[in-house]
Amino acid sequence: MEPLRYAYMESPVGDLLLAGDETDLHVISFPRGHKARAPEPEWQKADISFFAEATRQLRAYFDGKITAFNVPLKPAGTAFQMAVWEALLEIPYGETISYGELARRIGKPPGASRAVGAANGANPLPIIIPCHRVIGADNSLTGFGGGLDVKAFLLEHEWSVQPPVGHQPKLI
Repeated sequence: MEPLRYAYMESPVGDLLLAGDETDLHVISFPRGHKARAPEPEWQKADISFFAEATRQLRAYFDGKITAFNVPLKPAGTAFQMAVWEALLEIPYGETISYGELARRIGKPPGASRAVGAANGANPLPIIIPCHRVIGADNSLTGFGGGLDVKAFLLEHEWSVQPPVGHQPKLI
């Protein structure tokens, strides 16, 4: 298997690390937060044009021009993590659900919300796999690898494009 390539993309939340191969995007990482990551030593630096379609769509998202992505993805994770990430893709743009609701959607009891939260936090492709749309049962913003300020920014951005129906989370 060929090593992944990586590049940095400027965004309103800082320079995003993108990593992938010729066909699929494997990683998006925020520049700060407890889940920020650096390129792996075996990854090869690429020009941002290597990620032309992913950057085009991410820019369109930040510009409020698209509400869904169509980028080939290849996240690496356990079967449980993959189930959580698939369920995240079903959360509509600008809407939020609780960790307990996410657990229910994958056939687990609400008590599995901690395990779901851990899988959510391991999401290697935030923004495109919208882990920022999962909030606490009390409507509070909780846990986000890029920092709660980035989570709040992403939700506020989506609400500015498409106002939410119902309750909004408590923003920091």
